[in-house]
This record gives sequence, C-alpha cells and structure tokens, in this order.
Amino acid sequence: MRGRAWAGAVLVLGAQLPALWLAAAVEVYTSEEVVAVNGTNQRLKCTFSSSSPVSPQLSVTWNFQPEDLSYHEPVFYYMKEPYNPPSGRFKDRVTWDGNVERKDVSIIIWNLQPSDNGTFTCQVTNWPDVYGSIGEVRLRVVQKVSFSEIHFLAVAIGSASVLMIIVVIVVIICRQRRQKAQQKRAEVSDTEL
Repeated sequence: MRGRAWAGAVLVLGAQLPALWLAAAVEVYTSEEVVAVNGTNQRLKCTFSSSSPVSPQLSVTWNFQPEDLSYHEPVFYYMKEPYNPPSGRFKDRVTWDGNVERKDVSIIIWNLQPSDNGTFTCQVTNWPDVYGSIGEVRLRVVQKVSFSEIHFLAVAIGSASVLMIIVVIVVIICRQRRQKAQQKRAEVSDTEL
C-alpha cells in the first residue's frame, strides 16, 4: 500500500512539474524612494525581466497607497494599450511613459501634491510568467529641494575656487605695489646721487 501511495505522489508531482516550469516568475525593478518638488511632474520608473518574450497578454498594474496605509487606489493599467483611471485623485494626471518591447513600464505623474505622498506599486504579468515580485516606489513630495551632499559639494568647490582667485589677485596687486615702491626708491636714490 505504501508503495502505491508513494508512486501516486510521484506521478502527481511529475504531472505538475511541467506546469510549474511554464509559470516562471517576472522580476520587477523600481527605485526605492523618489523625492519630487510640489507642483512638478515625476517619472516613476519600473522595468521588468521575464523568462518569456513579451506577450500580447502582458499586463501592467500601478496602484497607490497613501502614507496612512488606509486604502489602495488604482493609478494606471496597461494591456495592449494604456488605460488611465476613470476617476480618483490620479484622473487626468497620469501618462504612460513606457515601452514594453524594452521591458520598461514607467509612468509620469503630473502636478504632484503633498497628498501624493505614499507608496506606488508596479506589478507585471507576462504570460506564461504570471507570478513574481511587485516593485514599490515610495514618493515624497516636498515644498523645496533639500540641500543634499551634492549641493554642499558644489558650494564648497565653488567657494574654494572663488577664494583662490581672490588670493591670486591680492598677490598680484601686492607684487605690483612692491615693484612700484622699489622703482620710486631707485629713482629717489638716483636723484640724490
């Protein structure tokens, strides 16, 4: 009896392996966090990799969850063509900016507002690859651009350059005055002799 049960399990598993082999995973890649200025537009980049070529049944779903984690809201849907949301906060504020042949399924959000702070998710299915990771982008909308390390470095280099120019000008002026003073002394000593 044990032999039959074991053989039955092997047969069932053997029948399911080809189905599991066909349904490989789609890997989705996004930025972890994006910071944008209030009132501007921001591209939310999402790319994917799939073991299968791009299928006509490829679908892309973008959703949004605000910072308070209260609900999920549809942002954008793509299947053969882009579909903008018919209602909600993102109606008339989302544009498709992807190219499925290049495995890019990015979107642009227009006229960002502080209420857009939250997490955007990007999910891709590419038949027969229907399972996989979901990309997440945390969007922070700020009033002004923060003073980053790059800005600090630019200011430091600029200030050092200006300081060096001032030092060179001061040295040149001092040398010219010293030369004029030496010439006057030489003229005075020549006239005294």
